[in-house]
Amino acid sequence: MTDTILRSSVTTMLGNHPFAAPLRGALTRLRDLPVAVQQQARRNAMVAATACTKRRVEREEVADFLEHHNRGTQQAASVESTEPAAAPTARAHG
Repeated sequence: MTDTILRSSVTTMLGNHPFAAPLRGALTRLRDLPVAVQQQARRNAMVAATACTKRRVEREEVADFLEHHNRGTQQAASVESTEPAAAPTARAHG
């Protein structure tokens, strides 16, 4: 049913009864409830998707940092292991 048909059926059903105005408001809210609920659910889903995306990006940045950091540590260790050991120097005690 279209919105116009629903309104006219509510008006026809309630007429000009003294309690009609509050009931019309309640019926309008009930009629609009599914749309409002769906819109709120969509907003919640967008917020959740944004939060998940931010966490994924941060997780990837941390993984990249750790990968580059580990590479640098491994390269430094391999350079240290290939350098000749320095001869110990004798020191005079005086």
